[in-house]
Amino acid sequence: MIKKETLIKELIDKHPETIEVLRGYGLNCVGCPSAAHETLENGLKVHGMDHEIELILRELNEVIEKN
Repeated sequence: MIKKETLIKELIDKHPETIEVLRGYGLNCVGCPSAAHETLENGLKVHGMDHEIELILRELNEVIEKN
């Protein structure tokens, strides 16, 4: 299960199918140097998406469950 404390790079490496969800929100985390040490929560806050954290987490987990 993906949580807000999950590192972005860890998410992308383990579950590449989540990249499209992130891109759908305008987040191009693939290749971003910050992804290696930034949690989902921190990354979303940096991009002004702190109100969408729970929604995005739900979508990421749904994509993972389908695969």
